[in-house]
Amino acid sequence: MEDLIEDVYRKHSRRVLATLIRLLGDFDRAEEALHDAFAAAARTWPRDGVPDNPFAWLVSTGRFRAIDHIRRRTRFDASLRDIEDTLYPSADEKEVGDMELIEDDMLRLIFTCCHPVIPADAQMAMALREVCGLTTEEIAHAFLVPAPTVAQRIVRAKSKIRAEAIPYEVPSHEELPQRLDRVLHVIYLVFNEGYSASSGNEMIRTDLAVEAIRLARLLRGLLPHPDVSGLLSLMLLQDSRRLARRDANGDLILLAEQDRNLWDRAEINEGLRLLHDVMRHGEIGIYTLQAAIAAEHARAQTPADTDWRQVAAYFDLLLSVQPSPIAELNRAVAIAMLDGPEQGLQLVDTILQAGDLGSYHLAHSARADFLRQLGRTKQALEAYETALAHCRQAPERAFLQKRISELAAAAEGQ
Repeated sequence: MEDLIEDVYRKHSRRVLATLIRLLGDFDRAEEALHDAFAAAARTWPRDGVPDNPFAWLVSTGRFRAIDHIRRRTRFDASLRDIEDTLYPSADEKEVGDMELIEDDMLRLIFTCCHPVIPADAQMAMALREVCGLTTEEIAHAFLVPAPTVAQRIVRAKSKIRAEAIPYEVPSHEELPQRLDRVLHVIYLVFNEGYSASSGNEMIRTDLAVEAIRLARLLRGLLPHPDVSGLLSLMLLQDSRRLARRDANGDLILLAEQDRNLWDRAEINEGLRLLHDVMRHGEIGIYTLQAAIAAEHARAQTPADTDWRQVAAYFDLLLSVQPSPIAELNRAVAIAMLDGPEQGLQLVDTILQAGDLGSYHLAHSARADFLRQLGRTKQALEAYETALAHCRQAPERAFLQKRISELAAAAEGQ
């Protein structure tokens, strides 16, 4: 039962929180209600069984626990009298189970986190905390800043929402375009955390990847914009490889070694159709360029069929629009596939010397792989060890440890 409750928490806690924020009108109160609801589930579900609709049960339980807390506080603070009536006049059982409202709650949450009055760094931190459920420490690691700094940003963002009385809603159609970039960025952050978890025992968080795709579809219905279609295409093409990215033991399988028969052809076809429409009719933004790169992999029947020259060209375009050390790193891999590992190594060394990716394990892992291909075993081992020191995800750590063991054994045999 404990494992089942943990699974429900992993799959549904963010959406339960989003609905509780709508019903209770306050982030902190909703988070307290969320924890109360799951604590109640841990006590009652083993005895009474799992309810038919765990989501609705958790929302109802959390809401009524919150109201009960407020009622008890009114005994000590007369200013809180009748607060449950003023805060929740329409939060009846029908609203708790209204699927149309619930479907929009995550999008409401993202738009609230991305409100223009909240600083950009706080928007991202708050979205990762509230939408993805990442800990403060995990967010700090992702942004390479101290954990207390992240915590302060989130606290200030919540205070701003209360002080400015920011509405918990999807903005009007007229306001959507000016807030689109941040919302798309957050949805992509949610997807990336699902596609490759930043830490923990699991490489893939399917719940987050699926939720990000659902949100993009919902947003596309509200605002048929080329960037929304480009992002949806990108996520579909990347998600199509999900089943092939790990073996039966949960271990990482590299792109070149994946069984492409396991790739989801329906997602690939939909992603390619969206990409074709955007490339033909729309503005070609950063997500569309990344989708075009993913499409080159999706079209290739075998790794050898990949058009690496086209991939590198797309990365050149992407870097001209939005310079990024991550994109530079991925371009270096494409160049290495064209011109050999020595060229790739030179590019990665230049990137690392710039200092932006010094703690990014994939940069050191790429460098190690180029060194391994060049037969520079000792340096490769050192680079893999550096990558391992910066890696926080168990499957990737296992992959790096395997590489280290293989190289160490090869070095002893020389």
